[in-house]
Amino acid sequence: MSSPSDAAGNGGFLNPKTLSLIIAVGAAAIAVPVMTSETFSSTLPISPYVVTSVLGGAIAVCLYKVLFETETSLNRRLNRIKHRKLEATKPNKPVRIWVDGCFDMMHFGHANAFRQARALGDVLVVGVNEDEDIRKYKGPPTMTTEERTVAVRACKWVDEVVPNAPYVMTDEYLQYIFEKYDIDYVVHGDDPCLLPDGSDVFASAKRAGRYKTIKRTEGVSTTDIVGRMLTMTRDHHTRVAKDSKTSPASVAAAAATGSDDATTMVDVAGASHEAFVRSTTFMPTGRRFIQFSNNRSPKPTDKIVYVDGIWDMFHAGHIDFLEECRKLGDYLIVGVYADDVANRVRGSNYPIMNLHERVLSVLSCRFVDDVVFGAPWKITRDLMVTFNITVVAYGHVADSPRTLPDAAEDPYAVPREMGALKAVRSPRALKTQDIVDRIIAQKVEFEKKFKKKAASEEAYNAQKEFVQEI
Repeated sequence: MSSPSDAAGNGGFLNPKTLSLIIAVGAAAIAVPVMTSETFSSTLPISPYVVTSVLGGAIAVCLYKVLFETETSLNRRLNRIKHRKLEATKPNKPVRIWVDGCFDMMHFGHANAFRQARALGDVLVVGVNEDEDIRKYKGPPTMTTEERTVAVRACKWVDEVVPNAPYVMTDEYLQYIFEKYDIDYVVHGDDPCLLPDGSDVFASAKRAGRYKTIKRTEGVSTTDIVGRMLTMTRDHHTRVAKDSKTSPASVAAAAATGSDDATTMVDVAGASHEAFVRSTTFMPTGRRFIQFSNNRSPKPTDKIVYVDGIWDMFHAGHIDFLEECRKLGDYLIVGVYADDVANRVRGSNYPIMNLHERVLSVLSCRFVDDVVFGAPWKITRDLMVTFNITVVAYGHVADSPRTLPDAAEDPYAVPREMGALKAVRSPRALKTQDIVDRIIAQKVEFEKKFKKKAASEEAYNAQKEFVQEI
């Protein structure tokens, strides 16, 4: 036998249709004497016409719900009301935000999404999609689940990480995260996230009234980064030597036609910094760097650690290394080489990410306190004194040896003489070149994925409207 609470439905509420019918009958029972009895009407404090109008409206709304609105939609509406009432009764409850995604080759665009999502609440919980779902809906991931999870967990705006989250937000999983992680809202960017059948990945969260939108970060995407790697030996940087008779236009033309001449022309020493800087749609602003900065100055008693590098395609190997460097002191400053210096070290068409992009990625890391833009190759006494550096750290895992072409001078000579140089062992052997190799090894699959995603991004850009960033 069912209990009274069972008969009432979820949480002790009557079935919505039954409740609407009861209200309609009650309103009709009041409306009839008002309209038929002058004695009863005269006792009312307000005009009987007002009373009958209000009651008639209530009857019409209730009958509409009974006859036309589905029970599912009524239940959702009731659940939303119950949720608002429940939240109002919880004193000082932290607002918990949920964001999920692949976060493959995580970049500063992902970090900025986390920053905006975190600003909507007090705690940010990030679900990292499982590999099988990524392959099914988006194509093969480049980074392993563990590497992607490490990158997400290292972002300073992330409070909790949930691995192996499903790509599709079903009603069942939505209810699970609401209860398991006490989630208040699901957040995603303003770009559409659709399944192959055209349905919205976040339809369930929207139906529940627990969905919020943030602005997508313009000028960067995983698709764009993959595209850069797929064309690395063609028109990635398009630069020419000062004494070359070849025009930039002919370099681009050679790259577009697939000519091997493009490789020779783009890998020439001696180009100016201005000629080298990557072409990108990302438009850096002072406000963006302020948003990513910690805004914390070192204390006079802090032990300050300095480490420099290229930090291209900022990945789990970099993160693990910086975590170890941070343990050497109280405040970690990271030097990021300019694009031309990075290219002289790595050659070819590196770096994949330009200086501004690399700086933002490093700034998003929770182990980093500050960054030096375009850090000098040689560490000088002036740099050591200016930043009050106590320890200069360096690692052994690198894509290239720590020497510039035709440069015999030790860039660490000053900190070595001062007894401040410290070797740090990297817990992970991952390098930027390893990521590029993974892309090249599955070039056909990634080209298909790139073309498909690029088309959807073009469609988004063609119809996008202004969204205020948080």
